[in-house]
Amino acid sequence: MILPAQFHLFSENLRQEMLQKGISKTIPEGVEILREGQYIQAVPIVLKGLVKVIMRHDEREFLLYYIHPNESCIMSFFGVIQEESSKIVAITESETELLLLPSDWVRTWSRQYPEFNVFFHLLNNLRYTDLLQTINALLFDNLDNRILHFLREKASLQANPFLKIRHREIADAMGTSREVVSRVTKKLENEKKIAQYPDGIEVRL
Repeated sequence: MILPAQFHLFSENLRQEMLQKGISKTIPEGVEILREGQYIQAVPIVLKGLVKVIMRHDEREFLLYYIHPNESCIMSFFGVIQEESSKIVAITESETELLLLPSDWVRTWSRQYPEFNVFFHLLNNLRYTDLLQTINALLFDNLDNRILHFLREKASLQANPFLKIRHREIADAMGTSREVVSRVTKKLENEKKIAQYPDGIEVRL
């Protein structure tokens, strides 16, 4: 395996150690690779595919962010460094190829290689921007626009305008009820922004 060019930030020694100590795995779609309360054994780097990170509360879910190729899970990293259990859930959105970095080696590399910490701090800034956008949408955008943006982003990430998605999944991501989502998607369909079918939703980009 060769690490993608995007990891040029890492020294050659670090790149080689990551390849030697890391574990390569291909995970099917819909697999929960990290659970809330679980002590983190490895920090994932996504090489191909997509992972969504969510929080759960009172049997409801809320989408925090996606982990794209050549990115990692910043909350997993900080959980390993602080030796705390996970506060989030990570689920593969499609078949995903991961490089799993064992937690002991993550702690070692964070001490030995400054560029390793720089990589995760850059990701932290990216996630902070995502969080600000989420808060802005919650405070100032109406639910119609939030749901349409969610569907369009998901279609763009999958490079496919047709989404095999249920109203319950949208409701979980938006932090609302399935009944509310059903009313909003019907309105979006009447506005010709989406089309609904028994097995999913087509997004009009």
